[in-house]
Amino acid sequence: MGESRSEGRLASGVRALATGLVYLVVLAFVVTGVSLVVSPGDDAAASGGGGGAGRERITLASLKPSTTRTTIPRAPKDPDPQGVTDGEVVHPLDVLKLYAAPGRRPFAKVTPKQFGDTWLPVVERRGGWSRVLLPSRPNGSTGWLRTRDVERATTPYLVRVHLGSRELELFLQGSSVGRWPVAIGAPETPTPPGRTFLLGQVVDEAQSFSPLILPLGSHSDTLDSYGGGPGTVALHGWPDDAVFGQAVSHGCIRVPSDALGALSQVPLGTLVLVDEQ
Repeated sequence: MGESRSEGRLASGVRALATGLVYLVVLAFVVTGVSLVVSPGDDAAASGGGGGAGRERITLASLKPSTTRTTIPRAPKDPDPQGVTDGEVVHPLDVLKLYAAPGRRPFAKVTPKQFGDTWLPVVERRGGWSRVLLPSRPNGSTGWLRTRDVERATTPYLVRVHLGSRELELFLQGSSVGRWPVAIGAPETPTPPGRTFLLGQVVDEAQSFSPLILPLGSHSDTLDSYGGGPGTVALHGWPDDAVFGQAVSHGCIRVPSDALGALSQVPLGTLVLVDEQ
């Protein structure tokens, strides 16, 4: 009987110890789970395996802005550098995070203002996400935005620049409405080919070579700056008609005055396709 009572007390103690261990394990999981919970708005993603090790909150303040003055090497490349879109453009309603892919961690941010309002062409859609061309280096950079965070519009225009024939062609609703000879980059400072867009309109009556400058979302591949600026390629006029049809610029596209007048009507964000034809 004594041994039986001892065995009973021992079994009770073992059960109590086991219960306590289970409680501690459950508590540990609860605490660990709370420490790893990230709300959907935190935009955190695991960098690898390991049960969530590597998760982090990425804030807007920690991200580099995508502007004509910045370089963001991690930006995904344009998958179709000569592709035509349906004309959709978007305007960020606030400073927004840019993502390498839907649901991935953010790598940069975009601001609602650059040369006036920022309008970016949409080159791909996936669910509630829009992939846009970016104004930062390297040329052909893209990023994904949540579509719910942007204003959407459609531009009926398309601009084509043909480096081979040194001409610019303007399309409205798919029909050509003008074709002009232009000056392109010299061999040592070529105009970069690929898909870009109309980033802004700058009016400066004080400068002599063009009353209107239309910066694009692309940059010289050989020069870091033009006259102290960030080397942004632009469409602009030129006072000497002899340059048209020549490869003489630092990379910008010089256009006749009537072409500049037509281009002044083109909305920001409009796609500009620079090809080798």
